[in-house]
Amino acid sequence: MTHLVVIGAGIIGVCAALEAQTRGWSVTILDPGPPGGEQAASYGNGCWLNPLSVIPPALPGLWRKLPRFIADPLGPLAIRWRYLPKVAPWLARYLAAGWTEARVLRTARALRPLLADAPAHHLAWAREAGVEHLIQRTGLLYVWADRAGFEAEALAWRVRAAVGCTWRELDEDALRQQEPALDRRYRFGVFTDEGASCTDPGAYVAALAALAQARGARILRTAATGFRIESGRLRGVTTGEGEVAADLALIAAGARSKPLAAAVGDRLPLESERGYHAEIIAPEVATRTPLMPFDGKMSVIRTAGGLRVAGQVEIAGIDAAPDWRRADILRDHLRRTVPGLPADLPPDRIRVWLGHRPSMPDGMPVLGLARRSADIAHGFGHGHVGLVGGPKSAALVIALLAGERPDEAAPFSPRRFFNPRFHPTRVT
Repeated sequence: MTHLVVIGAGIIGVCAALEAQTRGWSVTILDPGPPGGEQAASYGNGCWLNPLSVIPPALPGLWRKLPRFIADPLGPLAIRWRYLPKVAPWLARYLAAGWTEARVLRTARALRPLLADAPAHHLAWAREAGVEHLIQRTGLLYVWADRAGFEAEALAWRVRAAVGCTWRELDEDALRQQEPALDRRYRFGVFTDEGASCTDPGAYVAALAALAQARGARILRTAATGFRIESGRLRGVTTGEGEVAADLALIAAGARSKPLAAAVGDRLPLESERGYHAEIIAPEVATRTPLMPFDGKMSVIRTAGGLRVAGQVEIAGIDAAPDWRRADILRDHLRRTVPGLPADLPPDRIRVWLGHRPSMPDGMPVLGLARRSADIAHGFGHGHVGLVGGPKSAALVIALLAGERPDEAAPFSPRRFFNPRFHPTRVT
């Protein structure tokens, strides 16, 4: 029986374990933390399962704002100046990826097949794990002060339309009817019924891991440190507690995947986009629909634990100390967005969190085989689309490890960072 070792018990890793089991493979999952635990990026994210998340973070003209990002440590996108020399090459690629509308469209065309059916994929796994209630098909809502704010984002919405995304516009009356708790300064919205949400991503990932375990997977609380490869064939994955024999391996360790990828010959430009959340426990009022106010660049959603606001991008490295003022900014913006919340919430009613989005500079994940061995695959770097893209990404990397060459995986090949003539017509 083929034995797969999955490195990482996040959404990509646990979905990959389940996919492998459908092929009759045995599976061992390695992660020093618990599946779905607070250390995982999925645990505290914005909970959106959004097929419209096809736009890369960098858009044309973003380079003009770079001095502001460096100068303002509390802006929605901030770069700690001490980290700037180290991250400068990544930033250059980041800006280049969205330099023109044509490049943005190319990224959107790659991401759309990865995300289009995401809510259905999540719902299917949730049903098998007995947590169907965690996936909510309520749609998703974007809101602005007026239609002019929406039109200022015309490029992104034009690209979404070009790749088949659908939505409908809401005027002030329709918006008020759908979201009576929303502050009245918001008078225009866009609603998509393509989208869904996960009301407790941590519990969801834990349930999927438990399902894999019930089907025979082993979960070892240890960190992978490297690989034993002989004549191009994988023999084992090394850990701090010894070697785990393996026929195949998947690197899905999120923002900590970089040294493991380098160990198999792929020096990939992976960076942490640090994100924060604040969650109000037992809120007096909440929104009905998961929504994103564009003046705050944040998501607001009623979760199993309270009313969560999540967002911010902080480029500071994976080991830098948190700056909890960023969570305070989110909390204050939430109060302005939902004015029915009390202004004097006690600290014990507010939870804050910091997590690491594993991000590639071009806004697309790395899904492909390693250079040193075709027995090892990469499955990381999803940035803002890790949760939504988890099931489909897992299916693609398992197909690659099985010797198949799915066309949808081609744009995400790691070769794009090594070969300037790379063209995603096939996976190499």
